[in-house]
Amino acid sequence: MTLDAHIPSGPLAQKWDKHKFELKLINPANKRKFDVIVVGSGLAGASAAATLAELGYSVKCFCFQDSPRRAHSIAAQGGINAAKNYKNDGDSIYRLFYDTIKGGDFRAREANVYRLAQVSVNIIDQCVAQGVPFAREYSGYLDNRSFGGAQVSRTFYARGQTGQQLLLGAYQALCRQIGFGNVKMFPRTEMLDLVVIDGHAKGIVARDLVSGEIASHPCDAVVLATGGYGNVFFLSTNAKGCNVTATWRAYKKGAAFANPCYTQIHPTCIPVSGDHQSKLTLMSESLRNDGRVWVPKRKEDGSKSSSQIPEADRDYFLERKYPSYGNLAPRDIASRAAKEVCDERRGVGPGGLGVYLDFADAIKRLGEDKIRERYGNLFDMYEKITGENAYQTPMRIYPAMHYTMGGLWVDYNLMSNVPGLFVLGEANFSDHGANRLGASALMQGLADGYFIVPYTIGHYFASSKQAKPSISHAEFKKVEAEVRAQTQKLLSIRGKRTVTSLHRDLGRLLWEKCGMARTETSLKEALNRIPMLREEFWKDVNVTGDGCELNQNLEYAGRVADFMEFAELLCLDALHRNESCGGHFREEYQTEDGEAKRDDDHFAYVAAWGYQGPDKPPVLQKEPLVYEEVHMTQRSYK
Repeated sequence: MTLDAHIPSGPLAQKWDKHKFELKLINPANKRKFDVIVVGSGLAGASAAATLAELGYSVKCFCFQDSPRRAHSIAAQGGINAAKNYKNDGDSIYRLFYDTIKGGDFRAREANVYRLAQVSVNIIDQCVAQGVPFAREYSGYLDNRSFGGAQVSRTFYARGQTGQQLLLGAYQALCRQIGFGNVKMFPRTEMLDLVVIDGHAKGIVARDLVSGEIASHPCDAVVLATGGYGNVFFLSTNAKGCNVTATWRAYKKGAAFANPCYTQIHPTCIPVSGDHQSKLTLMSESLRNDGRVWVPKRKEDGSKSSSQIPEADRDYFLERKYPSYGNLAPRDIASRAAKEVCDERRGVGPGGLGVYLDFADAIKRLGEDKIRERYGNLFDMYEKITGENAYQTPMRIYPAMHYTMGGLWVDYNLMSNVPGLFVLGEANFSDHGANRLGASALMQGLADGYFIVPYTIGHYFASSKQAKPSISHAEFKKVEAEVRAQTQKLLSIRGKRTVTSLHRDLGRLLWEKCGMARTETSLKEALNRIPMLREEFWKDVNVTGDGCELNQNLEYAGRVADFMEFAELLCLDALHRNESCGGHFREEYQTEDGEAKRDDDHFAYVAAWGYQGPDKPPVLQKEPLVYEEVHMTQRSYK
């Protein structure tokens, strides 16, 4: 395994334009000769499939949902960043770039992040042209709001439904190409393995989730846009279907997995209410624009209702600790601050695992109608879940697993170390470092799909000169046989434990030992227990039904089987990184005031892990992080 990021030479602000000019091109008539498979139909996948087809490539797009509209991108609420500076408040491409680098605690690749900031301004124009109904001011101009980790207003939004509206825009672009016959859509179909021929990604093996049929799909390049692995924690804000399977199977076929320990805990989630839950619900970070976060100053007041606690006895702890950013401190910092006050037994609600997000001041200042206009659907969702009216009493929130910054390693062209395998959006590692700033996930997904991979994939085709694969190739038959064997193995165990119960045990173990805080002791304990839990899974899991029909239990079992393996790599990565940075908080490495303490001399690199076999430890490759424009400093939001 060799890693070459292929970062262009020259000044940072000119790298992307220079690189685009130097990329080899495919003429329009020849584009029709190339077949591209796009796995995933969220913002990254739908935008990539639509744009590649618009360029003339023949595209197949796969999703396990019944429609691309159901991709998890639809759940994103608060907004999408872009350096438009419409508020004239000092924003710029460079400021968005720097905020993102700083927000990621100086653990992201500089060139990729600057390109993301550059491309952001084009995304808004693209989406407006598609008819995405962004919020507008009374004059008709597009409105902006603030998000965590920024002191400017650069986030474009559509109430609390931004992800849904952006996905509908990408979906209609995709539908246009489906109608023209340039994209063939495969809904309710799940990728179960990658096919690599002569070192190049040349197709996938997938299962029709309705009929159970397992089939090979050859192509000239594979684009993975399959999201993150947050559901390894069982309880997360992700849709239940989100999984690591596509990227994990690619890892086992040679693709490096980078920074798996970088996972993000979101500070504004509805607290856990009991063991009956299968997932958690996010309350948009945008609420922190107008909501104030607080807990009682005295632990004995935790059992009182919020109205019984006078202003003098309230601790607005984010405003106290981070006066410059206040309630808009970045997610990792705000999450740890909430955990800290709850650990001091000053939390509110059942079990004391909650803090207040209070809108009383904003309603008094702006009026309830204005708050309804900005966040009404979020308040409605909160009331449906909790039975509480947040216009009258504060919301109760607590941190929960949300996003994953780690993913498959990619170079500047978004191609993995397996030639022909491109990875977009949350499935790759490239843009967020150790912590993602709010409203940047939608930005990255659309940047990768609309404005980056359509350029870079053509360069691969023009450079590689690989022969078109045949479905009769022996490697397709071999991979199909492996997939069938894995399926049959799961169905033949007939144990006593449900897939859900084993997944819950794994998730609880990871949350306790490798969650908001990690230690050497806790990680070693997790690494000792995960293999035992995995052994129990393969001995005692009960997968009902068979493989020749719609069988959601079988689907779920395959995904949890991959989580059982991936969890070990996640903890191994966290154990080897003897520092704290962003969402990776090792308790042994913190400053005197409890903030993350980096070790730039020893860990300023991307940790890319390579698969060596089922009984061998993965090999670590390091991509040094070299900064030309910024200087690594102690991150401060005070």
